[in-house]
Amino acid sequence: MTVNRAQQKEKTRRMIIDAAFRLLNQDRSYSSLSLREVTREAGIAPNSFYRHFEGMEELGLILVDESGVVLRQLMRKARQRIHDQGGVIRTSVETFMEFSHNSPHIFYLLSRERSGTSQAFRKAVSRELQYFIVELADYIQQTQGYPAADAKVQAEAMVILVFNAAAEALDCKPAELRLLTEKAIIQLGYIARGADEFLKGRSAGLTGSDPVE
Repeated sequence: MTVNRAQQKEKTRRMIIDAAFRLLNQDRSYSSLSLREVTREAGIAPNSFYRHFEGMEELGLILVDESGVVLRQLMRKARQRIHDQGGVIRTSVETFMEFSHNSPHIFYLLSRERSGTSQAFRKAVSRELQYFIVELADYIQQTQGYPAADAKVQAEAMVILVFNAAAEALDCKPAELRLLTEKAIIQLGYIARGADEFLKGRSAGLTGSDPVE
């Protein structure tokens, strides 16, 4: 295959992925999309689809993987903003919620397929959330000095809370988005403060030794 043919194949593949993302909205889940709809949106013949993907399930799993990568990159940028601006929770939540509002297709996909009918999709979304949790747990452990197990428990609670808040914020008006953002910031503050108090109490012998009581 020549370089030009390889480049064209990758370009067409990208067009199919982007077309599928564009079709996702508040009224359309990925499972409701047909191959013909996606190829029509991409501007290619339906038969060309199979030169790039085995079927719609493979395409959907790639969308989930790409969404997870984008979210992890987003939060790495948020951590850089933290160094510049301060305020770990506020900066992280505002970054996440702004992105969900401006790029809703990712959350339409992840929030719906997380509890969808496809086991493969549910596992893929769960895997991406676990990647996200592990990265946040590492960050908590490094910055707060918490034991790994405790950092993971806190990270899991935070990721689930913010993910649900972002899904709730889809199609919100700006004023509603601000209220949801502030609520998430307060809730994460409770989690962070509660984790700190719990660990202090355990060190003083006032609580059990396990991360979760």
